[in-house]
Amino acid sequence: MTEYQQLVDQFKSEILSLCIDSKENLNNFNDYFSLLAHGLNKYFTIQDSFLFRLKGNSLKPNYTDYQFLNELTLNDVQPLLKSHYIIEIPKIVQKQNYLQNHTHIMPLIVEQSILGLIVFKCDDETKEAYLTPQLVQEVTKIYQFLLDSYNMQANEDKYRKLYAITDLFHSTMDIDVILENVLVTIEENFANFEVELILSNDQDRQTRVSIKPFDYLSERPSTIESFVSGEMKEEKASDLDCCLLNAPIKGRQAIYGILQVKAPLKYVFSTTEKEFIRMLAHASGNALENAKLYHQSHRLVSDLQLINETSHRMNMKLSINEMLLFLQKQLLKSFQPREIGFFFKNENQYKSTEVCTDFFQHEVVQIYIEHIEKHFEVTQDSLFIADFSRLIDEDIPFKSIMAIPMIVEEKINGFSIVLHDEPYFFSFDSFKLMQSLIHHSSLAISNSILRDRLQEMVDRDHLTKLYARRFSDNYVEQSIQKDDSGMFLLIDIDNFKKINDSFGHQVGDEVIVQISTQLQQQIGTRGICSRWGGEELAVYIPNILNNEALKIAQSIVDIVPHKTNPSVTVSAGLITWNRHARPDFQDIFLQADTALYSAKRNGKNRYCLFADSMQLHH
Repeated sequence: MTEYQQLVDQFKSEILSLCIDSKENLNNFNDYFSLLAHGLNKYFTIQDSFLFRLKGNSLKPNYTDYQFLNELTLNDVQPLLKSHYIIEIPKIVQKQNYLQNHTHIMPLIVEQSILGLIVFKCDDETKEAYLTPQLVQEVTKIYQFLLDSYNMQANEDKYRKLYAITDLFHSTMDIDVILENVLVTIEENFANFEVELILSNDQDRQTRVSIKPFDYLSERPSTIESFVSGEMKEEKASDLDCCLLNAPIKGRQAIYGILQVKAPLKYVFSTTEKEFIRMLAHASGNALENAKLYHQSHRLVSDLQLINETSHRMNMKLSINEMLLFLQKQLLKSFQPREIGFFFKNENQYKSTEVCTDFFQHEVVQIYIEHIEKHFEVTQDSLFIADFSRLIDEDIPFKSIMAIPMIVEEKINGFSIVLHDEPYFFSFDSFKLMQSLIHHSSLAISNSILRDRLQEMVDRDHLTKLYARRFSDNYVEQSIQKDDSGMFLLIDIDNFKKINDSFGHQVGDEVIVQISTQLQQQIGTRGICSRWGGEELAVYIPNILNNEALKIAQSIVDIVPHKTNPSVTVSAGLITWNRHARPDFQDIFLQADTALYSAKRNGKNRYCLFADSMQLHH
């Protein structure tokens, strides 16, 4: 691994670690970008990084303290970005007072779409040493990750507020309180926008909240269409010089009005903003409906306690399996189903998880899963079937079904399903409660999946997909403490520089990948394979007999020339230990390196088992 690549990897690793460790202290996107700016300065001496962030159809200064800076249109900068990764700062940007001393622009582009521009200072030495297309690609990936993390956190904060207001809605039968809090919630999240409640005339009584009665004769067509269809409608109202977003306030039984948000004419509502408003309107509609159905309030109290307990537990740092096991326990307690399953989407197919009851291991379950998959192909609505036998011309074991999608950012990531053999077993109230439980859990589950993926990125080498050295070090150190024996094999590709010089570094990388694949196939799950650095690879297997370790080492040396193209050989240094003589953690690596040196010195294409006498020649 080159020094530059190591520097890039350290840069990425530090930012990812800081983002994960400091997540609770990152309050806005300025905080997220400061991690990237600090890393660029620390590792590549890129100074005073300043971000123009894509918002709508323009690039705007990221920092609220610099609102005096002019925004840039895409037309301003698009022609400058056609053929260069790093460009000298154009006059249209440099002419702004704060940026007069900045020198270069790094465009952040994904699939020919500009995400933003980083304006910075650097000297010629820095540019020559560090500013490569590879660095721009890595910075873009990190920026995309930070942006996704920020959006996820912002969404989580919004949904936490939404949960709080939903909690309030379900704990009161006072229509005034419901409507007042709808207005307050919108104003808190969209402080610069106007909001209006347009309610139908069939309300039970007058309210003290300022509302507008719904009138078919005077309302705008988009407002009427939203009220009639029950779908959110957006309108660019040029005559009013504003953008109108109409969200229907609807419950299960009826639509009670429109929550209308007015923004500047050129404002573009994001998907998450629309979803938040839609869910708020939907929550308020349900609350209004529940106020009319007061006799159901006793059930709602226990439901909210369950949701609160589940949400609190889900927001703890749990693994996916721990979350699903807890959720399974809550579903069993609340609905008494015969079977429970959790499925996640993987390459357009739903795969069952470990936290499923035994029924989901049988072939007959495909009847249910195929029906649910077809349903979710056309809609994101939850599925409630009182008697499945009426829909299927087969003898099936379970009649009652509830299937709730796990939706994050308007995409179905998976679903939860409960089954019972009796038809009409689940009530509609149970269906609504299960929806709440799964919806409140979806974001936490998605966050946990993301954390696992990030940890995988840190633990794995990006080229070979073998474990990284830091992970290997921890694994070996723990094994020495707890296992009865072990082997460590340090492998080096013979004459690797000649491969790079003759065929190019890309072919050299392919050879490393080929050998890595063979190591994984040879070792399987018995131990771990890691990339030690550059063309050096390593294998560690715990609890292995000495003679078996020798066979494995010889097998690896023998097979490599036959499985690589161009064919190469390897030399390896082997160290074995047992519980009667546990080695020092650092000594293992030193001894393996010594044995590797001996193998190289004795003709290569072989392995050598470490012996004390080798230290005299090393």
